[in-house]
Amino acid sequence: MAGKLSFASDYMEGAHPQILRRLAETNMLKTAGYGLDEFSASAKEKIRAACGTPDADIFFLVGGTQANAVMIDAILRPWQGVLSAETGHINTHEAGAVEFGGHRILALPHRDGKISADTIRATVRTYQQDENRDHTVMPGMVYISHPTEYGTLYSLAELKEISGVCRENHIPLYLDGARLAYALACPENDVTLRDLGECCDAFYIGGTKCGALFGEAVVIPRHGFIPHLFTIIKQHGALLAKGRIAGIQFDTLFTDGLYFSIGRTAVEAADRLRKALTEKGYSFAFHSPTNQIFIVLDRSAAASLSEKVEMGFWENTEDGRTVLRLATSWATQTEDINALIDVL
Repeated sequence: MAGKLSFASDYMEGAHPQILRRLAETNMLKTAGYGLDEFSASAKEKIRAACGTPDADIFFLVGGTQANAVMIDAILRPWQGVLSAETGHINTHEAGAVEFGGHRILALPHRDGKISADTIRATVRTYQQDENRDHTVMPGMVYISHPTEYGTLYSLAELKEISGVCRENHIPLYLDGARLAYALACPENDVTLRDLGECCDAFYIGGTKCGALFGEAVVIPRHGFIPHLFTIIKQHGALLAKGRIAGIQFDTLFTDGLYFSIGRTAVEAADRLRKALTEKGYSFAFHSPTNQIFIVLDRSAAASLSEKVEMGFWENTEDGRTVLRLATSWATQTEDINALIDVL
């Protein structure tokens, strides 16, 4: 919004200059469609190498909601539902896309946006021991995100525990990586792309929020795990005819470590902002070490600050205060942070 500092989200800008440059350089080339071009092939090989999954199937989709809706529908059988934190993106901010595809979200209690292996195990066991289970929705997969909707992180130990429970019960584990670059760049993170390749049955590497014009790279470590996924993507209206546009973007993001360096830009900016907020006496809703910061203000202070800064509304608390989100991105500049600190 004109005249305001904008920290509302991490996809307010266009795309990283290197991506725009590469798109311009290749603009007049004629290539095959539907992601069957040489740029997409190159991007897929780079992603396979980064994830340590040489046989992975990789598909490029337009956005996170499409990726989640397609993958959940492709993995689940008609009688199954997906386990997710109550705060999971699919359960809060995707307008019922999963339910629109014919599947129920089985929402679980969380702690700071995360679900635990114990909660998953107990939920599956309850279903298995229920003599009336044929009348209920069967847990068919687990959905988590890294970072979570609260900007929090799963530890590698937590991820391995969840993966172990899923494999014990033959339930696929799917990870939403919409902001994955910011998780990978965070000093508190100990989960790598290779860990995701080992622990998850499918996950996606976010581009829309992480430097691309649009697009997410879905990675399925085990080749052929989802038969005919290309066709399923088309049935969902999510198949790009000009697939090379996504391929070029991810080929650029995974050249010379760009995906990781732009994540550091956002996290370092958030760390500086978090330090300034602490020094100025602001309260935080919870600890979120990545690029999202959640502050708690009384209603009048929230209204006053919102006149100068565009932020994301999160929720109203029971004690009459407001939680607002400040988000940095790959494009956040030093002068942006300086200006916001001056306002604070």
